[in-house]
Amino acid sequence: MVSRIFGFARDMLLARVLGAGLAADAFQLAFTLPNTFRRLFAEGAFSVAFVPTYSRVLHGEDGEKAAAKFADDVLSVFLWILLAFSAVMMFAMPGIVWLLARDFQQVPGKFEFAVFLSRVTFPYLALVSLVAMLSGLLNARSRFAPGAFAPVLLNIVLIGGIITGWWLRGPGGDDRIVAEALCVAVSLAGVVQLAYMWWAVRRAGLKLHWHLPKFTPEVRKLGMLILPATFGAGIYQVSQFVDTFFATSLAQGSLTLLKLADRLNQLPLGIVGIALGTAILPMLSRHIHSGDADEAQRLQGNAFEIATLLTLPAAAALAICAPAFVTAFFVGGRFTDADGAIMAQIVAALVAGLPAYVIVKILNPGFFAREDMRTPVWTALAALIVNIAINLYVVEHYGIVGLAGATAASASLNCILLYTMLHRRGWFHFTAKLAGRIARQLIAVAAMSALLWWMMPMMAPYYGGDVFERIWSLAALCAAGGAAFFAVAFLVGALDKDLVRMLTRRRAKPAVEQE
Repeated sequence: MVSRIFGFARDMLLARVLGAGLAADAFQLAFTLPNTFRRLFAEGAFSVAFVPTYSRVLHGEDGEKAAAKFADDVLSVFLWILLAFSAVMMFAMPGIVWLLARDFQQVPGKFEFAVFLSRVTFPYLALVSLVAMLSGLLNARSRFAPGAFAPVLLNIVLIGGIITGWWLRGPGGDDRIVAEALCVAVSLAGVVQLAYMWWAVRRAGLKLHWHLPKFTPEVRKLGMLILPATFGAGIYQVSQFVDTFFATSLAQGSLTLLKLADRLNQLPLGIVGIALGTAILPMLSRHIHSGDADEAQRLQGNAFEIATLLTLPAAAALAICAPAFVTAFFVGGRFTDADGAIMAQIVAALVAGLPAYVIVKILNPGFFAREDMRTPVWTALAALIVNIAINLYVVEHYGIVGLAGATAASASLNCILLYTMLHRRGWFHFTAKLAGRIARQLIAVAAMSALLWWMMPMMAPYYGGDVFERIWSLAALCAAGGAAFFAVAFLVGALDKDLVRMLTRRRAKPAVEQE
C-alpha cells in the first residue's frame, strides 16, 4: 500500500511537471520496457517458478543445506543470463523501439530521444531481477515485508528525480531535461533496491555465494518451469506491450494518458491482487505438497472472497468517480483539463477489468503451486489473441478509450478460462457459500454506486478548486461510498464474520521474529 501511494504521488508530480507531450511519451516508453520485463520475468515467471521449487527443496530431506546450494546455483546462472540479455537489448534498442513505437518517427527527434532514454533505463531490469530473487528467498520463508517495501524505494528515488529535473529545467526550459533526470533515477533506484534487499537477506541469516554457473538438475528443472511461466504469469504485462504499440500510433500524449490512467487502476490491483497472490503461493504449495486438498480449496476460496469484497466496490467507484479523481489529482501545471477529460474515460474503461486482474493473481497460483505452467500459457495466449483482435477494430473507432476497454475484456476472458480449467480438474470450485457472498457483495456495490452517481454532479465545482476543496470533496465521496457499501454489506450478510475475524486478529510473535 505504501509503495502504491508513493507511486501515485510520483505520477501526480510527473503529470504536472511534464504534462502529456513529447518528453512524457518518450519517458513512458523508456520506463515501460524494463518495468514490463521486470513484471513479466522477475516478479512473474521467475517468482512463480522459483518460490515453489525453493520451498520444496527447503522442506525436503536436506533442508537448509540443499536450499542454500540451490539458491547459490540459481544466482550464479541467473546473473549471467541477466547481463547477457540486458547487453543484447541495449544494443538492439533502436529496433525494439521501432517495433513498439514506429510512429514516434513522425515527430522530429522523438524516436531518437526514446531510444536514448530506453538505453539509460534498461540496466534497471538486471538489478530489479536480482531483487526479485532475494524477495523470493524471503517469501518462501513467509517474510514478506522486505520485498513489499523495496518498490517504495523505487518511487522515492523517482520522486527525487522529478524534483531534480524540474529544478534543472527551470522556468520555460526543455522538458527533455526532466525526462533524462528521471531515467537516470530509474537505474539508480535499482542499485538502492538491490542494496536494501541484500541487507534484508543477510539480516534474515541467509548467505549467498556467487560461483561459476552450473546447470544442476534443479536449475534445469527451474528453467523448464520458467519458460512457459514467462507467458502464463504475465498476460497483463504482455498486454502492456500490445497496448503500447497501439497507443503510440495515436495522437501525441496518448501513451502518457494511458500510463497515468493505469496508475489509478494499479492502486487497488497492487494492494489487493499482488499481495494476495504473493501471500497464498507458498502456503498453497505447502498444502498441495502435503496432500491437504481441503485446505488448498479453503485458502483459495478465502482469497477469492477477499478479492471480490475489495475490488468490486473499487472498480465501481473508480468508474463513476473517475472525472473527480483525475481532476483533483492530476489536472494542473502542464496537464490540461482536456487531458483530464480523456484520462477519466480511459480510467473508466480500464477498471471494468479490475476484478479480473486481481482474481487472475489468485487463480494462477493454483497451477503454479502444482508446477503446472502450461495451462496458464494457453489461457493467456487465447486472451492475448482476443485482445489484439478487439484492438484492431476498437482503436480505429474509439481511440485510446477503446484500447483500454479491450485490455479489460481480455483480462476477464483469461480469468474465466483459468477458473474453468481449475474447476474441471477438481482443484478449485465455487461453493454455494462463496457464490452467495459475492451476490450479496453486488447488492452492496449497487447501493454504493447509486449514492456516488447522485453525489458526483453536486460536488463537481470543487474537484478542480484549491487544495482544500479537492481534498474535502474527494474525502466526502470516499467516506460516503465506503460507508454505504459496508453498511449495506453488513445488512445483507456480505461480510463473512469468520473471515473478518481472521483478517483483523493480531498474532503474537516470538521475540526472535520481531523486527
